[in-house]
Amino acid sequence: MDSGVIDLLLRWTHLFGILIWVGHNYASVVQRPSYRPLCADDLITPDSPRMTALLGREHGTFRWAAVVTLASGFGMLALRGWLPGALRLEGGLAPIGIGMYLGTFMVLNLWLVLWPHQKKLLGFVPASIEERLRCSRITHLSSRTNTMLSIPTLFFMAAGSHGGALFG
Repeated sequence: MDSGVIDLLLRWTHLFGILIWVGHNYASVVQRPSYRPLCADDLITPDSPRMTALLGREHGTFRWAAVVTLASGFGMLALRGWLPGALRLEGGLAPIGIGMYLGTFMVLNLWLVLWPHQKKLLGFVPASIEERLRCSRITHLSSRTNTMLSIPTLFFMAAGSHGGALFG
């Protein structure tokens, strides 16, 4: 397959993944603009209204969209021969490299902090009520961290193509 076609497919895959992943983060902020702590009654029975609302949301799609976004971004940089320069933050590749590092941190936060705690909160992994309440706060803060980091990540992603001269 022609490298131009592969690049186009990677670009659209990257964009589609970003829309799902970051869109989920922003939808979460809009649906729950402030933190309202869970109480023990919310977690005791799986059919409590708040627990039903939590379980009713899809928790798999956005996690895998993050992986697809990161992999397609690395793929685009590798295909163009820009990956080493972006990793070293060289010249005009510095902005895309910064965005890449921020995005990588966000994916690690999602998979290594948010998801393990969310599994306990949702009852996928056995945990005491106290532990689940603690996990509620951690998942909220972890999710908000990714939401806030998505702003500079998107800026640096765009600056890599449309403003790299500013960083050269």
